[in-house]
Amino acid sequence: MIEQKPLRASNGMKISADLEFHDAREKFDILLVAGGPALPDAEPDPELTQWLHAAPERAELYGSICTGAFALGHAGLLDGHKVTTHWQNAARLASRFPAAEVIYDRIYIRDRRLVTSAGVTAGIDLGLALVGERHGPQVAVAVAKRLVVVAQRQGGQSQFSPFLTAPVDETSPIAKAQAFVMEHVGVRHSLQSLAETVGMSVRNFGRAFSQATGITPHEFVERARVDAARRLLEAGDQPLKAIAFDCGFGSADRMRIVFSERLGITPAQYRASFRKV
Repeated sequence: MIEQKPLRASNGMKISADLEFHDAREKFDILLVAGGPALPDAEPDPELTQWLHAAPERAELYGSICTGAFALGHAGLLDGHKVTTHWQNAARLASRFPAAEVIYDRIYIRDRRLVTSAGVTAGIDLGLALVGERHGPQVAVAVAKRLVVVAQRQGGQSQFSPFLTAPVDETSPIAKAQAFVMEHVGVRHSLQSLAETVGMSVRNFGRAFSQATGITPHEFVERARVDAARRLLEAGDQPLKAIAFDCGFGSADRMRIVFSERLGITPAQYRASFRKV
């Protein structure tokens, strides 16, 4: 048997493979494709694509970690399924494989025999979920304690990703309106007041804003408030009531409702997740 040459990972580390594709023909309990930084834009590897295409026949459960979903997509395994990947690559995945239903804000998803996870450490969350499914919650919790991680993270990827995106043209009236909101996040904003700030009619401003950003001005204002509150929650122990006031929510109850709707966790839970130990 010819000795296999080590593979070179994207970080320069060498990895030795036990089998080549033509040797790996047995059945698998779980088959997962690891992600990599080049996968979202790389052309599909014909040999890998062909091998993966038969994955449903040889694996009880199959799926991907992070951008490994792109390899599954090229093999036609995402079509008709709910899937996820790293938040930075989710839009690209949805564009490239329109027959799949890409859920942007999930840590992991199981859709029948297909499992997909968000970026990097989300694979741990997926792994713990599978352990719990097969061996019970007590075993999953024991494994999580051994790994020094939580058994199940609360919320979705939004709590770990930048919530705001700037328009392409930073000199546009839309960019100026966004900058004004972020500089005065605690002030009450309306469609009319923002339109007046950049010298546009209410109707034209609302239409132009939605076209440039894909969201309404009201949506942007609320996102800006959430982002501002997240930074304050991460930074210190300022009372929730004070943070809510400074960020324009009006009350701690309103901030809690918005956080729960948008991030899947409360402000107190968010602060606890990012508190230094």
